[in-house]
Amino acid sequence: MVTVTPPEGWSYALHLPHDPRAPRVARMTLRAALAGHGMAELGDIAELLTSELVTNAYRHTEGPASLRLRSVRAGRLRVGVWDTSSHIPAPFDKPPGAFGGPTAPPAPEDAGGGRGLHLVCECADSWGGWLLGHELTGRGGKLLWFELDRRGVSSRP
Repeated sequence: MVTVTPPEGWSYALHLPHDPRAPRVARMTLRAALAGHGMAELGDIAELLTSELVTNAYRHTEGPASLRLRSVRAGRLRVGVWDTSSHIPAPFDKPPGAFGGPTAPPAPEDAGGGRGLHLVCECADSWGGWLLGHELTGRGGKLLWFELDRRGVSSRP
């Protein structure tokens, strides 16, 4: 009998229509992928941050979005969310960040929104954003991403 060993690295891509249910579908997909690859301990924080990026893609664009989940090395997850907007919000418009780097300013206490990118900056191990040209996606747009490492999961805020 031949046994196939799955590669250490894995990747999933999910195309999301412009639909208010997209964040929920993204969270469910993320949770299933993490559980299937033995990374369930990243689930809560990864789900929160993914939901923030997908929600922003839905709220601030008219087009579809795409979610990419990828292991970048053992115990480290990268989540990327592409959308059709060419506007990269601060501080994602700066070089990739990590703890101690630039962060999104907190929203005023009475604001009805504006906390999502701040959460990503505060909770992810690293994060960033890229403009994508039409030659790469056929549509242009941007990609916002973050990384989480299972070794740091217990020390997060």
